[in-house]
Amino acid sequence: MSGACGNVNNADSFSDLWNPPTVADERSKILAWLSPLEPRMRHQAVRTNRLSSVGGWLLQTEVFRDWSHVSHQDRFDSATLFYYGKSGVGKTYIT
Repeated sequence: MSGACGNVNNADSFSDLWNPPTVADERSKILAWLSPLEPRMRHQAVRTNRLSSVGGWLLQTEVFRDWSHVSHQDRFDSATLFYYGKSGVGKTYIT
C-alpha cells in the first residue's frame, strides 16, 4: 500500500491488535532469556547422580531447624535460607 507516508504494512499492525501477546508468551520469553542453561535439565542430572544420604547433616543443624520452624506470620521475612561455600564443595547436590 502506497501513500503519503510511503509503504505501510497494515496487516502486521492489524494482527498485533487482534492477537496481542499473552502473559504466558511473555513469561516464556523472559524465562528463556534469564536462564538459557535449562535449570530443569541440570536439576534432573544432579538428582540422578545424587546419593540419598547427601545433605542429611544440614537438616540436623540448629540454623536449618530454626529456619524451617518459622511461624506463618514470619515466613516472608525468612523465606530463603542462604548457605554458601567454595565452588565444588557440594552445595548443588545438597539442595
